[in-house]
Amino acid sequence: MAQKRSVRDLLVFDAVRVRRARSALPSARARLIKLLVLAIAFCSLTFLLPQFPTLPISPSHQRTLSPSPPSSSPSPHLHISQSPSLPSPKIHPLPQSLAQWQTKNDVGDYFSQIQTTSVGYLVWSRFPLKIYLEQPNSLDNSASNLRFQQWVTAIREAIKEWNNYLPLVEIEDPELADIIITRSQVDREIQLDPETGLYKIPRAITAQTTYEFYLSSDTPPILGHRIKVQISPDLGKNATLTTARHELGHALGIWGHSDRETDALYFSQVSDPPPISPRDINTLKQIYQQPTRLGWEINN
Repeated sequence: MAQKRSVRDLLVFDAVRVRRARSALPSARARLIKLLVLAIAFCSLTFLLPQFPTLPISPSHQRTLSPSPPSSSPSPHLHISQSPSLPSPKIHPLPQSLAQWQTKNDVGDYFSQIQTTSVGYLVWSRFPLKIYLEQPNSLDNSASNLRFQQWVTAIREAIKEWNNYLPLVEIEDPELADIIITRSQVDREIQLDPETGLYKIPRAITAQTTYEFYLSSDTPPILGHRIKVQISPDLGKNATLTTARHELGHALGIWGHSDRETDALYFSQVSDPPPISPRDINTLKQIYQQPTRLGWEINN
């Protein structure tokens, strides 16, 4: 039998329930405030994260000690806005030494392996090309200085070889150079593998060639490019010569690799390094017969 409650009991019960409800309000309100603070913090972090600058990817060709093809960046970081004012792609006249080049046999080329850029092939149009070569600070007979001089001699030999096909000249002011060659180690980018939690340490890189675009101070300005070549100081004389020959091929416009060991631009180092081959020059000549925006005036 249900117990009957008096009016007084009901009023007391309701009063207790109201007090409990009121006592619960502060804790519920506190939880709501905490949730709002967390939401605001999350939104603020989400808004701020994209504001941190990201480093541009430098277009490069790297030469490693491994037999695997070196990596290269397919898309350059431009310092020039992509706008209709850029010059239309046109073909430059061939340098005389390259125009006169002919092979007796049809040895072919590897032009299909050459990468283009957003402004066209990396074709030079003002000759002779000016090359700055890093020099030792002193002329003493210390072992380190003699190794430096040996490095310089090997680089100059590679410059002399390519000079048979494109006019090159060595200068002393790096600010005026089209191509800068430095005796330096190439930084290796260590990356964390998110799946394994282990760091990926790339193989040693013996050389790297990078380029950048710029507008000249001419009136009207001309769209140009500069090349930087880094070659390791730890290589022997013959290895330095082979590496310099390869990297200068990139610097002169061969932005790609051959798949044959008999070419100087073969993708890996070999036990018997080849000289500059007819296929190398056939490829170079075909590159210089392609339209490019480089070397032409910017439209007003």
